[in-house]
Amino acid sequence: MNYTTQMDAARRGILTKELKKVAEKEKFDIAELMKLVAEGKVAIPANKRHQCLEANGIGSMLKTKINVNLGTSRDCMDLNMELEKVNDAVRMGAESIMDLSSFGDTRTFRKKLTRECPAMIGTVPIYDAVVYYHKPLKDITSREWIDIVKMHAEDGVDFQTIHIGINRRTAGRFKKAKRLTNIVSRGGSIIFAWMEMTGQENPFYEHFDEILDICQEYDVTLSLGDACRPGCIADASDISQIEELVTLGELTQRAWDKNVQIIIEGPGHMPLNQIEANMKIQQTICKGAPFYVLGPLVTDIAPGYDHITAAIGGALAAASGASFLCYVTPAEHLRLPDVNDVKEGIIASRIAAHAADIAKGIKGAAQWDHEMSTARKNLDWERMFELSLDPEKARSYRESAKPEKEDTCSMCGNFCAVKNMNRILNGEIVSIFDE
Repeated sequence: MNYTTQMDAARRGILTKELKKVAEKEKFDIAELMKLVAEGKVAIPANKRHQCLEANGIGSMLKTKINVNLGTSRDCMDLNMELEKVNDAVRMGAESIMDLSSFGDTRTFRKKLTRECPAMIGTVPIYDAVVYYHKPLKDITSREWIDIVKMHAEDGVDFQTIHIGINRRTAGRFKKAKRLTNIVSRGGSIIFAWMEMTGQENPFYEHFDEILDICQEYDVTLSLGDACRPGCIADASDISQIEELVTLGELTQRAWDKNVQIIIEGPGHMPLNQIEANMKIQQTICKGAPFYVLGPLVTDIAPGYDHITAAIGGALAAASGASFLCYVTPAEHLRLPDVNDVKEGIIASRIAAHAADIAKGIKGAAQWDHEMSTARKNLDWERMFELSLDPEKARSYRESAKPEKEDTCSMCGNFCAVKNMNRILNGEIVSIFDE
């Protein structure tokens, strides 16, 4: 193989099978896509060892992609259930799965994903290091943190989130800033606590060049984690968040200098009126690198419904430049999501992504809606189900309240405006009560 990473290949003018596949999916000119990958504005996460991967591109000019977080925990460690969630997520259109397992035989699960799952696979080495070494946090060495990054690369994961922006300097600024909800990122809180207990520099920051060498060897995309993402709307756009983003911007250029693809992670909880500005700031500071956002959640008061608060923020974020939405389920802040929670989160996130794609003018996005509207005009129920994001739910709703006449629904019956307009415009008589 005469290239190291997808970025390296694009810069050399080499057409990889992954780039070709993405261009076909997106109906995108190959030469233009190659230029965007070369510039870092599109990432194609594709570990050389993930042989069953169905490649996807991440960039603001492409279809908005969604990620589904899954994995075991101490309280819920049923691997079969997690695999069921993975399969459901892929079937429902998720392009990416992040394995956030924090208990049990994590490596077996991770290898099974990269061996069998066609979605992009992401991980967070910080979580796995705590599980793998099974010793007090302060006793994990800098070398051991980096070794986990290497292990995940060897296991075939396509992208890794490393919480690298919270270094000694930014941690000092954070302590002075006095946030309402402190650090809500799991990885960010772990590495912050490690730095406080050991007095050492963030090992991912200190040994960034070595991590880049690992990424070059396996073609791993780095997702630069947002340790200081706001955990409530009161902390949105504060000094800690912005200073970390500046650090991530500096590291982005260092990665690109070594042909390593980068994704930038972002907020978090954020009021609606700050989302667009945050997307533009990120694009400026990080030179157009794809932005990966959790939500953003636009209010803090909706536990049990945070898939909705995240979809509202996600639609606006993606329409304003975000490339990649991390789904949020109704279980957010409350528990590990079950199979139904995963489904609800995926649908909400896909609605947000599609709404943004319409706003951005992505090829084919509005056509889907046009076909649905045509089916509705024709009262073609089967076609409406086919075009639905969730055909099963749409069909079950209609069948749960059968109308007297098949060409209407139980809401309007003979008052159906669509049916009556079709008739009157066709020169027929409309008689509502006599039918």
